[in-house]
Amino acid sequence: MNDLSGRTALVTGGGSGAGAAIAMAFAEAGAKVWVAGRSEERLREITAKHEAISGIAADVTDEQSVKSMFAAAGPCDVIIANAGAAESAPFAKTDLDAWQRMIGVNLTGVFLTLREGLRQMPEQGGRLIAVASTAGLKGYAYVAPYAAAKHGVIGLVRSLALEIAKKKITVNAICPGFMDTEMSDRSVANVMKKTGMNEADARAALTRFNPQGRLIQPLEVAETALWLCGDGAVSVNGQAIALSGGEV
Repeated sequence: MNDLSGRTALVTGGGSGAGAAIAMAFAEAGAKVWVAGRSEERLREITAKHEAISGIAADVTDEQSVKSMFAAAGPCDVIIANAGAAESAPFAKTDLDAWQRMIGVNLTGVFLTLREGLRQMPEQGGRLIAVASTAGLKGYAYVAPYAAAKHGVIGLVRSLALEIAKKKITVNAICPGFMDTEMSDRSVANVMKKTGMNEADARAALTRFNPQGRLIQPLEVAETALWLCGDGAVSVNGQAIALSGGEV
């Protein structure tokens, strides 16, 4: 494990799932960790688990909220834009509000987080990481707005990486497949509702996307983020790293 003593990291969407796993892994590696999210209850739960973790209530879709988040946290060596959400519907039945919600949290939220993080990043450089999805590398039926947003995140990462490559800052995206998190639980419930499948069959329908026949664990995302912050990843820049068992 990389030693992150003396570094400060900020993780959005840090109250649950991959965000909580990242926060805990970075705290265990010695970093001071700020977790940001909209649920104060979830923030209290994660901050109670480690003395190095502090919480900030923030909405990544709101520019002023993101500015206030960084004003509270101060300069951070590692910024992890993890906050996200997923909704599913047939494309022809997707209304404009649903489209804007998906773009807002999954793309605009990443833009605002990385932009403000970059503006206050220490002179010695650091790491900017977006938690995207395999949906940023391929299409999935019934989640066109989500996939469009995640494709946008990867385009943003690739462009920004070239722009700031000489500043001792790397920018990368981690792209997990279906993860063993509450988001996947909601996807299972949605499949059950719309198809009449039982829970076991609905969950199996998700795991079949992964050639290994399994859901990605949040800790795998956390370990990848830790690796990206190490000296061995200094040349890893502008990449979309798939954690998918070979799906992409």
